[in-house]
Amino acid sequence: MKIFQERLKEQRTLYGKTQRQMAEHLGISQPSYIRYEKGTAEPTLEKLVALADFFDVSVDYLLGRADL
Repeated sequence: MKIFQERLKEQRTLYGKTQRQMAEHLGISQPSYIRYEKGTAEPTLEKLVALADFFDVSVDYLLGRADL
């Protein structure tokens, strides 16, 4: 899921958000969010949809199954 990690970080940076801000938005701890970007944990479906909605992209885009 390396592409997910890359796209997640790319979108966060594009939106000018910190890892702490993203964690707060998702209602998770900052270390949990950091694990998403490092690839040591995967978000639940609910969190994945929340990320896609926040960044106004599709879940497929975040997962590398589609391009913008």
